[in-house]
Amino acid sequence: MSSKPIPHTSHWGAFTAEVRDGRLVGVTPFAKDPDPSPIIHAIPEMLYDESRVAQPMVRRGWLEHGPAGDDTGGARELRGADAFVPVSWERAIELVTGELARVRDRHGNAAIFAGSYGWSSAGRFHHARTQLHRFLNGFGGFTGQVQNYSYAAAISLLPHVVGSIDSVQGPLSSWDGIARDTELMVCFGGVPLKNAQVDSGGPAEHTAGPWLRRAAEAGVKFVNVSPLRDDMPDFANAESLAVPPNTDTALMLGLAHTLHAEGLHDQAFLASHCVGFEKFLPYLTGEADGVAKDADWAAAICRLPAETIRALARRMAGSRTMISTAWALQRGDHGEQPFWMTITLAAMLGQIGLPGGGYGFGYGCEAGMGAPRVRIPTPGLAAGVNPVDSYIPVARIADMLLNPGGTYDFNGQVRTYPDTKIVYWCGGNPFHHHQDLNRLVEAFRRPDTVIVHEPWWTATARHADIVLPATTTLERNDLGASPRDRFVMGMRKAVEPVGGARNDFDIFSAMAGRLGFAERFTEGRDEMGWLRHIYDVWRQLAARRKVEVPSFDAFWEEGHVEIPAPAEPFVMMGDFRADPAERPLNTPSGRIELYSEKIASFGYDDCPGHAVWLEPVEWVGSEVAKDYPLHMMSNQPRTRLHSQMDNGGVSRKAKIQGREPVWINPADALARGITDGMVVRVFNGRGQVLAGAVVTEEVMPGVIQLATGAWYDPANTAQPGAGVEKHGNPNVLTLDKGTSRLAQGPIAHSCLVDVEPWLDALPEVTAFRQPVTV
Repeated sequence: MSSKPIPHTSHWGAFTAEVRDGRLVGVTPFAKDPDPSPIIHAIPEMLYDESRVAQPMVRRGWLEHGPAGDDTGGARELRGADAFVPVSWERAIELVTGELARVRDRHGNAAIFAGSYGWSSAGRFHHARTQLHRFLNGFGGFTGQVQNYSYAAAISLLPHVVGSIDSVQGPLSSWDGIARDTELMVCFGGVPLKNAQVDSGGPAEHTAGPWLRRAAEAGVKFVNVSPLRDDMPDFANAESLAVPPNTDTALMLGLAHTLHAEGLHDQAFLASHCVGFEKFLPYLTGEADGVAKDADWAAAICRLPAETIRALARRMAGSRTMISTAWALQRGDHGEQPFWMTITLAAMLGQIGLPGGGYGFGYGCEAGMGAPRVRIPTPGLAAGVNPVDSYIPVARIADMLLNPGGTYDFNGQVRTYPDTKIVYWCGGNPFHHHQDLNRLVEAFRRPDTVIVHEPWWTATARHADIVLPATTTLERNDLGASPRDRFVMGMRKAVEPVGGARNDFDIFSAMAGRLGFAERFTEGRDEMGWLRHIYDVWRQLAARRKVEVPSFDAFWEEGHVEIPAPAEPFVMMGDFRADPAERPLNTPSGRIELYSEKIASFGYDDCPGHAVWLEPVEWVGSEVAKDYPLHMMSNQPRTRLHSQMDNGGVSRKAKIQGREPVWINPADALARGITDGMVVRVFNGRGQVLAGAVVTEEVMPGVIQLATGAWYDPANTAQPGAGVEKHGNPNVLTLDKGTSRLAQGPIAHSCLVDVEPWLDALPEVTAFRQPVTV
């Protein structure tokens, strides 16, 4: 038995590991966490799950035919359907380094795609993507990815409008100030507490729920603008305004029109802190195009009574109002627009920078959004500088692989896709987060070689040529920290690696040694040497902010460091409001740009110079709805993080006959002969999946909810598009298209489908099983 508690943390929260006879048997939530997530209790079974990758594996077709392969018979076209051959670590490292050297020498480093987007683990040293980038930077560089899938459109838009991405990544105006000063909080997309269970780097304390409850008890009134009623918890007593997905921009325009028509907008703030309102106004009033964006116009689009829209606008103008807009809203076609319109609406109210007022993107979308915290850096490993100036927007993977040499517009540039020969992925699962997975399968069969580091046999590992078994966090030492959390956590090794797993640092150290730059990669430090170095650097940075923390040895012994909460609430843009001349924004004008001359100069018809309503490619008001009348919301799951932990017990217990649950309104279910607990087929022109029906009024009519993250499990692995996906992965159905030429972000939430009972024999779910080995 272990003689003392073993502190650790994860994306789902901090905990103490319970070990008996060298085996993890349980976890206990961190004592200082006021609202721990139940997901952490799936960790022990995950560690020993049957889907663990036991030793290095090489796909048989690649091993027999070589990386150039036989495109039609043996190699690339069998990715995802082929058997694997176990090899030794020595042989695996020889194969990987040989292939890297071959591609670099023949095609250049830009032919190595290693964006490797994904959450990896909570550890800041053993962060897989950072380790990969550090290794390849030493090798001469690679093609990377910019942005993220969570709020890609915002990352490109917000610097043009407000000068930074702080209002989407944090710090937001803090919850203690909202509880004290806000009277009305209008939440487009709600405050989804299921999302607040998780945070990249690990939340030691989950505060979103307790703070939301405190705000409600303090008298803050909430309005939930969402097709999903449970996007706000019951205890918030929120007024629910159910609107179809992708129509929020129209609703905001209707609110803005009412403010202007009734003289409720703050003309002084618009003049002193903003530019471009006079160019936006003709569009709003209809002078520019003959269509007034008034409440009656908005009502026809968002299916609310016009008087409800006008009444809400008056309430917002008459109250200290915080506008919260969820990240999910910009993951739709023209996703830049609801965020730009949020800022425009908040500017018209004139409360930006006031305690309890203004706007914020992402309350509840991750743990720590809006949590009171002293603003100090977070410890982490430096990846170094990529010598190659080659990258793609995060969600353009399939486009890159299918169109080598093709050009595309992105944020004012015309860029060219590289000719990718190697895909190298560590710490992520594109077969979870990317759209139109049947198209991604085709794309993944184009490069010469796909290399993956992975603890489990995810779909990404199954579509690789070389799979290297990586450790989980419990099998190594690390530091856990989030820029939104007040704690830095020690992550002590609890058990020995399962099977032949190795950590990424050791794997890349061996490869760097074989390729001749081991000293540059390791800098002469081992695992504990690096942890001490990272901590000591962070300690110095904290001291510069007048925050004193203990020595590394004292920290490691205690298991955590707690940073005291600030004495006063943080008000986003408070300094800018107080003195816009002395504290300007990092925009061309130094002010909020309701009209951006720079964006307008790009000439994009899908993202003009100010916020507009642009009809999405798929929504319930489009022509596509005649064939596929239900709008699918593929939001974040409540039983896992993305696809992480889908093979754990918490997620598996929530399945219906082994499939992901799909929520459907009783009226829609009745019209289709669907009953609760039935397995149904969800389909459109891009694919079809099986899911388990949950008939509930939590979702509005005309909308279904099928959460992301079910491990991709096609019935026909050789030709996935020819059969059904058995497990309920919604990204088989979503559209792989950019939000606009400005951001090229993902648009998973612009997706129409239909649903019908599945009457054939149920195919067995095999997502968590080992692949065939020979």
